[in-house]
Amino acid sequence: MVFINENYLKLAAGYLFPEIARRVNEYVDANPAVAGRIIRCGIGDVTEPIVPAVLAAMHDAIDDLGSHETFRGYPPPTGYDFLRQAIAEHDYRNRGISISDDEIFVSDGSKGDCGSLLEILGVGNRVAVTDPVYPVYVDTNVMVGNTDEPLDGGGYEGLVTMEGNEANGFVPNPPESPVDLVYLCFPNNPTGSTIDHPRLQAWVDWALENDALIVYDAAYVNFIRDPDLPRSIFEIPGADKCAIETRSFSKNGGFTGIRCGYTVVPKTLEGRTRDGRSVPLHQLWSRRWSTRSNGVSWPVQRGAEALYSAEGLEQTSMLIDHYMTNATLLRGGCEAMGLTVHGGENAPYVWVKCPPGQDSWGMFDRLLKEAQIVTTPGAGFGRCGEGFFRISAFNSRANVEEVVARMKTLV
Repeated sequence: MVFINENYLKLAAGYLFPEIARRVNEYVDANPAVAGRIIRCGIGDVTEPIVPAVLAAMHDAIDDLGSHETFRGYPPPTGYDFLRQAIAEHDYRNRGISISDDEIFVSDGSKGDCGSLLEILGVGNRVAVTDPVYPVYVDTNVMVGNTDEPLDGGGYEGLVTMEGNEANGFVPNPPESPVDLVYLCFPNNPTGSTIDHPRLQAWVDWALENDALIVYDAAYVNFIRDPDLPRSIFEIPGADKCAIETRSFSKNGGFTGIRCGYTVVPKTLEGRTRDGRSVPLHQLWSRRWSTRSNGVSWPVQRGAEALYSAEGLEQTSMLIDHYMTNATLLRGGCEAMGLTVHGGENAPYVWVKCPPGQDSWGMFDRLLKEAQIVTTPGAGFGRCGEGFFRISAFNSRANVEEVVARMKTLV
């Protein structure tokens, strides 16, 4: 009989979003009459169609595959040059950030990259995550063996958690204990918090001083409205020696059903062997992709390239405006009800404090059963998420207006 990876048995519970789906399905099965009233503001999937520029580019790319003259087979494992150049030019070099085309690695999304990066890092690294936290950062480290057993009430032995709270604006300070790897996400999922240049500089300085690696998840960077906030960790001097950045087209481009994103691994970034030798992580990440992937398909990469065209940029800007207007409505509606609200200003998530006497899963159940609204309980994002719930702005305008109207009857 084959042996299993027993680290999977450490996972404390089902992944958060399947658990939410299970509870919603259980409720609907018991109350079929309400099925049509359910409004889903939980998982954060987009609702609006892909923009016309992407649609046209993908149609043309599909036609390419129907002709001998334009047919494409296996793509380059790390991405076609045309897309890597568009990304590096628009997202980095146009902002004064020196990133070369071959430091861009095209993938099927940043969620997968966050876990796949652990394939080139040694087991046993000391890992730190924020709390509240996007569960993928935690669960993937459990799966590879970087933690011990689960703790009562959430978290894992051997995992360093950095508390985010209302006092620090959900932007924790670097850990006092030594760690090797830290995950940061700004604009933050789930809290919607953002980080400014001085605090991000402090993180980079800390990583350089402590020989640590930062995995910086910038999946929601396109939703930043404040021109003074950083769009990339590589705006910070020294970040090219201590950071990897992941990004996604899922939300700004509507690619949740198409799947495309990318990771930036600078050539100046190094890791160490157990005997003290320095090794470029770019070299290892390149080898990982050439061995483990046949790349992202021709139509998808052509669609992603179209996001950077003049038409694509204009159309995605309108798409982002739609979702951020939803966030403004949700934030304002909750504030009008006397609830304490965070996020929703530079991020598509609204992080709401539960009314007195109500916990996160209790509020989830109340909103589901009394108003047929699906949210995400803050406790699912860690100990410090208890007492909050997340509302996603990824929805139609009519649904968002209806959510605000229904919530008014509950508070």
